[in-house]
Amino acid sequence: MPESPVSPEITSDLANLFDSLSDPTRLLILISLLNGEKGVGELVEIVGISKYAISHQLRRLKDRRIINTRKQGRNVYIYLDDAHVVELLECGLSHIQHG
Repeated sequence: MPESPVSPEITSDLANLFDSLSDPTRLLILISLLNGEKGVGELVEIVGISKYAISHQLRRLKDRRIINTRKQGRNVYIYLDDAHVVELLECGLSHIQHG
């Protein structure tokens, strides 16, 4: 039987990444961040869910190292923290829009 080209740990990590990208709410957050960082309030308006619900989704994305935050005074700004995720999102959007 041939050996797998990647370890079970890497396969699991990849599945977790795709799981993070499989939720429409999280995808909308991430797509809106493609144009640059956004404040939490901006994301609440864009996505149309409560601040509590946004915070929950942001926590999941931050735990997976997909986004990061920057504080300026009392404001928190969210930004994409991985160029590979940006590339995945852009490729996925291109694929869907290609028809």
